[in-house]
Amino acid sequence: MKKVLILGAGMVAKPIIQYLLSKKTNLTVAALNIEEARRMIGNSSNGKAIYWTVENEIALDTMVFENDIVVSLIPYAYHIKVAEYCIKHRKNLITASYAKPEMYALDTKAKEAGIIILNECGLDPGIDHMSAMRIIDHVHKKGGKIEDFYSLCGALPAPESCNNPFNYKFSWSPKGVVLAGNNDAKYLRHGKNVEIATEDLFKNPMTLNFPDVGELEIYPNRDSLSYIKIYGIPETKTMYRGTFRFKGWCETLDVMKALKCTLLDKHDFTSKSFAGAVAMVNGMTDEKDIHKKAAALLNIDEKAYSLKAMEWLGLFSSEPMNRKEDSMYEITSDLMIEKMMINENDRDMVVMMHIFKASYPDGTAEVIKSRMLDFGSIKTDTAIARTVALPAAIAVEMILQEEIKSKGVHIPVIPEIYNPILDNLEKLDIKMIEEYGLPLSENL
Repeated sequence: MKKVLILGAGMVAKPIIQYLLSKKTNLTVAALNIEEARRMIGNSSNGKAIYWTVENEIALDTMVFENDIVVSLIPYAYHIKVAEYCIKHRKNLITASYAKPEMYALDTKAKEAGIIILNECGLDPGIDHMSAMRIIDHVHKKGGKIEDFYSLCGALPAPESCNNPFNYKFSWSPKGVVLAGNNDAKYLRHGKNVEIATEDLFKNPMTLNFPDVGELEIYPNRDSLSYIKIYGIPETKTMYRGTFRFKGWCETLDVMKALKCTLLDKHDFTSKSFAGAVAMVNGMTDEKDIHKKAAALLNIDEKAYSLKAMEWLGLFSSEPMNRKEDSMYEITSDLMIEKMMINENDRDMVVMMHIFKASYPDGTAEVIKSRMLDFGSIKTDTAIARTVALPAAIAVEMILQEEIKSKGVHIPVIPEIYNPILDNLEKLDIKMIEEYGLPLSENL
């Protein structure tokens, strides 16, 4: 029986663990939270949990050697070390994280070892790449060109679970969500390169009415320009990757950033309240009337929605924080963890949409849309866990059955990988609905 090693037992691990156990795979889950790993394995006789910390390279070396394939669900900063051990022992590796330049630098060594290191095999990145490439390759095979491409995705609470001012709840790493809000962004739109500084990331979001959900806002996601080459569409005049949010998030995060509430800079917050911390980092004399001072500093209405949301979160509270040296990023994200985690009575959802404008040699043009809507809950599996973990699970199965022949460092943009994964996801009720022949007025 083939042996699979999963590193990590976090919020998205359960679906891949249970999928592989159901396929009678011999599975080892190595994690810091061994009790959580055991809970996910349940009573399965072909699964076991091992206590492991990322600092323990001796154990990692042994575990990689003893297994046939490794799935790394730990933070991406540790993936390179895992990859190096996989190359050493000639074992295939799958991650759901972005492939950094340091990972691509291992391509030759991975090929020499006869293994595949498959990255970005989750949701976003992952399903977004695969579903986009299926349409891009379809258009190119007809001799067509991709004129515009928008790739949009969001992990959100279901509409009925949006019951806080942020209209958001966390079904995955809260700190990662807040940290991503500090990014800048680059994209191409209508032939023009656009660069968005981090302080402007949440300003002027676009809007889109998503079927069966309603109106959503969209802000740009990191560097879209690199995907022109990745997707093989040098002809495109628009390449825009964006993130979906309900109304309220962008406005509030914009003001929180302006008030330095997401910065990583360390300060001495000894004896400070939450309001005192906000006052200090913004150069205010004290925390008295912090709400009014914040409004005056930013030249916005004292009754602004964003300030009410910050007040609800607790950033204007006079309650002592009991912190010493720390950052506003940690303070803010900890408050969000306390008040904004999805609970057992909530549903979460994943929304994804691609919008293409395609043109053809005969002079015709069309808009093509591809969309996915998936719901989940803690009681079963969250939508984010399903859509991140199951593509990786299917890839594990394909590699074990030698259905993937490619070697080296890859992401799932080649047909031998994306077609079978998408087909198998449909059997698990994770499906992209594709619409062809739409009028140009349907473009974003």
